Amino acid sequence: MILDEKLDRVVARYEELRDTLAVGMDGSVASIRLSKEYADLTPVAEAIADLKRLRAEAQDMGSMIADPNTDADMRALAEEEFTALTQRVPVLERQVRLMLLPKDEADEKNAILEVRAGTGGEEAALFAAELFEMYRRYAQLRGWRFEMLQVSETGLGGVKEAGATITGRNVFARLKFESGVHRVQRVPQTEAGGRIHTSAATVAVLPEAEDVDIQVDDKDLRIDVFRASGPGGQSVNTTDSAVRITHLPTGIVVSQQDEKSQHKNKAKAMRILRARLYDAERAMRDAERAADRKSQVGSGDRSERIRTYNFPQGRVTDHRINLTLYKIEKVMIGEALDELIEALIAEHQAERLAEVQ
Repeated sequence: MILDEKLDRVVARYEELRDTLAVGMDGSVASIRLSKEYADLTPVAEAIADLKRLRAEAQDMGSMIADPNTDADMRALAEEEFTALTQRVPVLERQVRLMLLPKDEADEKNAILEVRAGTGGEEAALFAAELFEMYRRYAQLRGWRFEMLQVSETGLGGVKEAGATITGRNVFARLKFESGVHRVQRVPQTEAGGRIHTSAATVAVLPEAEDVDIQVDDKDLRIDVFRASGPGGQSVNTTDSAVRITHLPTGIVVSQQDEKSQHKNKAKAMRILRARLYDAERAMRDAERAADRKSQVGSGDRSERIRTYNFPQGRVTDHRINLTLYKIEKVMIGEALDELIEALIAEHQAERLAEVQ
């Protein structure tokens, strides 16, 4: 079996690393890399050992059932155990296959969340603010740190755009499928006739890049400073503390003005710029690998409509996997968001498994 050959290669590599590291580490970069590989392979090797043990036990039970000398009571026990084992083996096999899939290098990274109001005027801005709050609550429920980067308010409770860094365990892995157009259907508070309006907001989730992930050359940057302003053009700062950074090779522009310090605004802007450059590089690599094949759960394209929030019917529908939840209130406070995210992750895993089988 191809799977068994792959399992044997993994175990052989695991044992090779174990023996090498037993001699001792010298603190070199190569030694640290081997140690990390060993740590990553340990749960895989343990799962493979469990799988092989279950398979051996199932084979023993099968032999006992087939043996004419086995008494009736023992055969009944063997048949019961055999049935349980044959149900557990495929489940563990799938888990092992998932563990063997190449990992997305960005999955363990923190994320930069950007939410922007789309079509729909003030109603779109209000919805964008609610989405931003939904992610803040979701981060809080998962024990992640949610740090505001920028918020451009409309003055009526909505936001034109808002950004935050989210720090914690596997943040990007869980939020990466949130990128896209989120559509809302409801009766706006300002609608006297009670008509349902459709508005939209755009969500972008970017893996936060580190210096080692993306190199930014100072000569490729144009940095402008200007005076920050608030809603309606009112001045919020009497000094030129706002920063606009333009990455000349790509034309990407990032502005930051939430801090009173020019230095802090520049640091925040650079974090966002690195994340956007890293995201663009990842998208280019993914496009090359995927060629003309498109993922069932979406490409992450910010122009793709991914989800509809219908308030009159109390439902949230994810169009990529045709999943509808009739619990919009719990989704909007972050409590039921995991049900959508888990379903998206499961669909993505199933698709990847199908590719390698």
